[in-house]
Amino acid sequence: MPSKHQRTVYEIAEGRHGYFTAAQAVAAGVPSAHLPDMLRRRVVERISRGVYRLVDFPRAPTAQLMEATLWPASHREDNRGVLSHESALAFHRISDVSPSHVHITVPGGVRIRRAVPRYLRIHRGDLPASDIEWREGIPVTTAARAIRDCHAEHLGPALVRQAIQDGRRLGELTTREAATLTAELLEAPADASGQPISR
Repeated sequence: MPSKHQRTVYEIAEGRHGYFTAAQAVAAGVPSAHLPDMLRRRVVERISRGVYRLVDFPRAPTAQLMEATLWPASHREDNRGVLSHESALAFHRISDVSPSHVHITVPGGVRIRRAVPRYLRIHRGDLPASDIEWREGIPVTTAARAIRDCHAEHLGPALVRQAIQDGRRLGELTTREAATLTAELLEAPADASGQPISR
């Protein structure tokens, strides 16, 4: 029968694709000394420093995205990353962008004193709560914020336009958001679908 602390870890990880951090476990009352014991018994596996995964939990297609957002928060939950930039566009399924890395944004004050995994790209910025959504247990920037971030990182105008149009078509952007983004980022007034209006 699972111990009380093991059940606690399962409750934490259940909505996070089987992942959890040492900080989350300790905050929930699991003694830090209990995690090495769970490792020895192959209840959990260590993914990176302070990030763990339940061994028996089914691996979801989005598992690496969850791992990426937890990586900065190994010992402090408020250091958690948010899926952003091209990775957020891909997550929202808007545009044909195909990122070669997982992009996350961490708070500006976070200090990272260890090597960043090669698959990860870290951006810094203090995101307002209105720019963050939770999808499938993963924090991700809204479509509008992702488009603005990608534009600021010099994503080509064709992909920006496609992201706006796909966002409107798929309901990730409102009519007003699509028109505002088109005018703001592509310097052209737009109709309700995000298509530019000829002058």
